[in-house]
Amino acid sequence: MAALAAVLSLQAPVRLCAQQFVAITGGRVLPVSGPPIENGTVLIRDGMIVAVGANVVIPEGAQRIDARGKTVTPGLIDANTQIGLVEISLGSATQELGVQGPVAASFNVAEGINPASVLIPINRVEGITSALVVPSGPFLAGQSVFVDLAGETIDQMIVRSPVAMHVTLDETSKEAGSGARAGTLARLRRILGDARAYASRRTDFERRQMRELEASQADLEALQPVLAGRMPLVVTAHRVFDIRNALRLAREFSLRIVLAGATEGWEIADEIARAGVPVLVEPIANIPSFNQLGARYENAARLAAAGVKIAIVTGGYGDGMAHNVRLIKQEAGTAVSYSLPYESALLAVTLAPAEIFGMSDRYGSLQPGRVANVVVWSGDPFEFSTGVEHVFIRGREIPLTSRQTELLERYRTLPPHW
Repeated sequence: MAALAAVLSLQAPVRLCAQQFVAITGGRVLPVSGPPIENGTVLIRDGMIVAVGANVVIPEGAQRIDARGKTVTPGLIDANTQIGLVEISLGSATQELGVQGPVAASFNVAEGINPASVLIPINRVEGITSALVVPSGPFLAGQSVFVDLAGETIDQMIVRSPVAMHVTLDETSKEAGSGARAGTLARLRRILGDARAYASRRTDFERRQMRELEASQADLEALQPVLAGRMPLVVTAHRVFDIRNALRLAREFSLRIVLAGATEGWEIADEIARAGVPVLVEPIANIPSFNQLGARYENAARLAAAGVKIAIVTGGYGDGMAHNVRLIKQEAGTAVSYSLPYESALLAVTLAPAEIFGMSDRYGSLQPGRVANVVVWSGDPFEFSTGVEHVFIRGREIPLTSRQTELLERYRTLPPHW
């Protein structure tokens, strides 16, 4: 316990409060929602952006941040993380990823998020300001939440809860269907059908005048926003036939779905585009396996070229979705090197995920009325040599310190006997 307390004490607490005007001046501003602004200014007050442009009048007494020669962007958003749910990948006692059982639609990750996680500052000092925190499970995993990476309590961090329902339809979910993909898909159909029947016969259900249903009452209730189209269903699928099954299911039940992974999506990019289904894509997923034989680096570029709305995300498990969310910059840069236009890559880590999950009226761009999540970079955000110089979350400047920076300073000068 003493060791854990020592680790947690290395974090600088972030207090959210009102403040005076802050003006970030002279930088190359990339609003995302519009063209670049040279020698631009971003004006912030009380946690919100109040003006963006080349000729912004700066109020007297405003705090000024000199961004000359720098790049200014919205804070980056990763829509596929487990930040706050995992501390040590190999330590189950430090994980709050999900509940046992294949069907857990009513499970919400919110109250398992640890605001004191040392992984939060490690990622936010690299320009990640917001994230979708998602559950993990073998099939119908549950509900995700959208958070800002600042705050001393869960309530301070959470922006919206729940945001989406998550299900897996690939090789890893076969056990939920008695060992076959077709069985898994059939089970999901029965669950959705039962949820629809339950909604129209709640009284009969309470009186036990219905047959036994495929899910608990809590799970059936949790699925109602999905069936009504108010909540997206995020479907993890990689092979072409898994993706087509997801698209078919969406048509059958009039679902609003988002594909996660879609490693072979480039093969049927036109079909995905025609269906109007966005994709959470991992650009560096290029190692073929039986679950994703057609993996290739050009996936993001080909999907975007076909007209698919994409959001770039980090992936994997544990390290990928909690420890190394900060690598989303390299994911985006890799996508650019494999033909994704630069503007599309920046969109895919800012405004696109906000649009996909209904947050674009507040997040993802530098516009008046948006939450002041802003990053000042020493250069191009997607270049390895670029560093973060300032991070603002809800208008509050975040100290660029983390467990890693504290340890660096502690051991920068070693005692002579070492």
